Amino acid sequence: MASCCFARAKQGDPAAQDVIVANLRPRMQRMALYYSRCSGEDADDLLQEAWVGLLEALPALDVTIGTPEQYLLQRARWRLLDAIKRAHVRRCDQLDPVATEHLSDSHTEAGLAVSCVGEFQNRLKATQRLVLGCLMQGLTWREAGTALGCTSANIAYHVRQIRREYEAWSGESVAVLEG
Repeated sequence: MASCCFARAKQGDPAAQDVIVANLRPRMQRMALYYSRCSGEDADDLLQEAWVGLLEALPALDVTIGTPEQYLLQRARWRLLDAIKRAHVRRCDQLDPVATEHLSDSHTEAGLAVSCVGEFQNRLKATQRLVLGCLMQGLTWREAGTALGCTSANIAYHVRQIRREYEAWSGESVAVLEG
């Protein structure tokens, strides 16, 4: 195909666009069939996505750089591969009934855990609750100290106090990791 045909198609000439579509149709169909076999997706859906990619790229085509056919086919391929990726992300396995029964049990356990944490936090002093909140958000002792305006040594002191209170409340000994 002549570059003047691509230039006219870029400007919106329907006859030039029809010529490009007719010339690229066999390659587009082969590409869609190939990726359909590789991915398990429907070939017609992939072909449609490829055409959308090609026609969206047509207005941005620069006929002075490279081969216009290759540019358009590359954009079509990218759009097709994006469609495959989106389809794989959307696809998910069905849950078996045993797993869904376990999920309802885990919601009950999670609610119980939240109420236990709340009950324990009510036993703590205000500063200890702030320290515990920072640590439960995943902050290190140093980060918690910075957030609360004190040193990590102060945080260590409060953690020891929180641990003692927890041991008294729960009746079990707790190992604390150094932060």
